[in-house]
Amino acid sequence: MNGKVALVTGASEGIGKEIARQLVARGVRVGMLARSRDRLEAAAAELGEGALALPGDVTRPADLEQAVARLEERFGGLDYLVNNAGVGVFKPVHELSLEEWRRVLETNLTGPFLATRAAVPAMQRRGGGHVVNIGSLAGKNAFAGGSAYNASKFGLIGFSEAAMQDLRYLGIRVSTVLPGSVNTAFGGNRAEAEWKIQPEDVAEAVLYVLQSNPRFMPGQLELRPSRPPRK
Repeated sequence: MNGKVALVTGASEGIGKEIARQLVARGVRVGMLARSRDRLEAAAAELGEGALALPGDVTRPADLEQAVARLEERFGGLDYLVNNAGVGVFKPVHELSLEEWRRVLETNLTGPFLATRAAVPAMQRRGGGHVVNIGSLAGKNAFAGGSAYNASKFGLIGFSEAAMQDLRYLGIRVSTVLPGSVNTAFGGNRAEAEWKIQPEDVAEAVLYVLQSNPRFMPGQLELRPSRPPRK
C-alpha cells in the first residue's frame, strides 16, 4: 500500500478518522474530506504529513471534483476511495420531515455516487483502483424508526453491486463493508459500549479489503459484535 493515494470521506472523526489513521500508518497518502473545517484540520494535523485536509460536503459535486483534483496535484493521483460519510435521523416514518429524509438519502446514498463518479477518471489514469463503501447491517435488516437510514443503506448495497459491474473491467474493484453496532457517537449515541464494534475494527476490515489479491474482489464484508448483550 506504500505510496498509494486515498480519499476518505467523513474523515474528521469516528470511523473515517480511524480509517485515515491506519492508511497513513501504512504509507498511504490520504485526502480527508468532511464538512467541519476545524475538526478536519485538527485531525489531519494529528496524522502528519501523509494527510491532507479537504473541507467539503459529499452532497456537492464540485467539492468532490475539487478534492480529487487537489489529490492529483498534490500526490500525483488517486488509488482508493472510501465512502464513509453518513448521517442518521431515527424517527417513525410519519414523524420524519421531508428535509430530514432528503438529508439522509443525499448524504448516505447520493454522496457515494457523486464521490465515485468524481474518482473514477482519476483511478483510470492510474490504471485502476478500489472503491470501498461503508454500509451497515441496516442495509439488510430494517428496524423501527429507521425508514430513512434503512432506505439509504439498502440503496447503497444496490449501488455498490451495480457499480462493481460497471467498473470491474476498468480495473476498479468495488467492495462494501457492513458493520453492525459501532462504538461511536453516531446518530446521537454515546460512545461508551465496549461490546460494540470499535472504529479500529472497521478500519481493519477496510485494510483487508484494500490489500486483498487483485485476482478477486471482496463483495460484501459483514462485521458483527462477537458478544452483544443477550436479548
